[in-house]
Amino acid sequence: MIDQFSLIDWSVFAGYGLLLLVTGYIFNRKASTTNDYFLAGNAMPIWAVGVSVLATSQSAATFLGGPDQGYRGDLTYLATNIAGIIAAIFVATFLLPRFYKLKVFTVYELLQKRFGENAKYQAGIIYLSGRLFASGARLYMAAIAVAMILFGDIQASSVISAILLIAIIGFAYTMYGGIRSVIYSDAIQCLVYISAALLVLFYLYTSMPVDFGTIVQTLQNPAPGEPSKLTFIDFSLDFSSAGVFGFWSVITGFVLLNIAAFGLDQDVTQRMLTCKDEKSATKALLSSIAMGIPVVLIFVCIGLLLFIYYQRPDIMAQSALGEPVPEFDGQTVTIFMYYVLTDLPNGIKAIVTIGIVAAALSTLNSGLNSMSSVAIQDIYRGLIRKNAVISEQKLVFAGRVSMGLVALALSSMAALCYYWQQYTDTPLLAFALSVMVFSYSGLLGIYFTALFTHRGSPTSVLCALIVGFLTPVVMQPYIQTLYLPEHLQFDLGFSWQLIIGTALSLSICMLGKSSHTAEPVHEG
Repeated sequence: MIDQFSLIDWSVFAGYGLLLLVTGYIFNRKASTTNDYFLAGNAMPIWAVGVSVLATSQSAATFLGGPDQGYRGDLTYLATNIAGIIAAIFVATFLLPRFYKLKVFTVYELLQKRFGENAKYQAGIIYLSGRLFASGARLYMAAIAVAMILFGDIQASSVISAILLIAIIGFAYTMYGGIRSVIYSDAIQCLVYISAALLVLFYLYTSMPVDFGTIVQTLQNPAPGEPSKLTFIDFSLDFSSAGVFGFWSVITGFVLLNIAAFGLDQDVTQRMLTCKDEKSATKALLSSIAMGIPVVLIFVCIGLLLFIYYQRPDIMAQSALGEPVPEFDGQTVTIFMYYVLTDLPNGIKAIVTIGIVAAALSTLNSGLNSMSSVAIQDIYRGLIRKNAVISEQKLVFAGRVSMGLVALALSSMAALCYYWQQYTDTPLLAFALSVMVFSYSGLLGIYFTALFTHRGSPTSVLCALIVGFLTPVVMQPYIQTLYLPEHLQFDLGFSWQLIIGTALSLSICMLGKSSHTAEPVHEG
């Protein structure tokens, strides 16, 4: 039975609400130009950008997905940081210097130089489509937590109500100040949800009736015939969805995934573009990766301890206090929230739920400003009003309007993700990462063509983006049922889907013959 919140809990909530109001007032200084609204005047401090990148790439996906991964699996997700470091070096070497040299608002303006204006519009549209999937999925995960808090279940009506509530609050918090508000908000929310996670980890650890050595031994031998849950690197070659965090997947597909996330995804890259130069942006990116390793470890360790807490009654029965053995009665995706709401004492429960709300707001705010910037700078400003002179005030107003439309679109996608993830029963972290593949495949193909070859044309760019988007789509299990007999259907992990999609996109983009004056954009 899920406990109700006490007066102490509601008092903590009220304090957090006051914090949101105060920080919203402080950081929502009204932006008057697009450079202020979308790039914060290139004056953001490295530490704030680093924390914001961390919050953007994790937030609700890690808050719920990390414990889910530890509960179901092991430590192999941490090995993906190897790919993150490799990708960060690539982005710092080949992409960030070009972005700053061209003084871009969005990463897709780089394609305009190489392939013409249409390439920028097309890439922007593909990004918006893919980011709709990715941010919608993260909003859905945040809504799971909020639904559990408000309604005690994750029925469709509860989750959809939570989605709408988060969307309204996030939009109101972000619309006036633009990216500056988002970055400082991310820093505050990140501090809140990491503190909450540490509190849970400490309380859960002290609830164990055995010492640290016994916990380690139990995780190494979770059940007869089961592999160790402390496995960090898995060298087995598994192309299925169960093997996406294996070593070979990490150094191939995950490197591509992180290159796209750090350098081609406006959601993350926009934060780095608010620094004064590419060196500062590189420092912010590397610091976010360094900070991310212990943060993810905290959440995964919560899941590992929850495995012992709920799945090893022989361990928990050793309590000297004679307390009843904990039992889990719910869906696996709710394991963390179930523990928070049923086993944590009042006060601590409120702090943790505030951490979840903070992660939810960080998730939504990240998508709102980045998608709005692409919609205005890459599409509205160039394509719809191509020959018109538009004032900065009108562009900022259009940015706020588009942010409202984005909030509505993300809410709709999050509701769809509820049914999507329920149908596939994919672990939350894998689900959050897999939906990014739809837009990343095509973008990686055309950017590699632009960076390292003299090939490519406007037509081949468009074809490459379409093929890159459709390739992982046709590999989804629910799509395979439409065109393949049951005995031919296959399970291919999203990292391998990304490799195939990128290879096809690159090959198609290179079929186009560019003008003889075209040069790879990484050359001076």
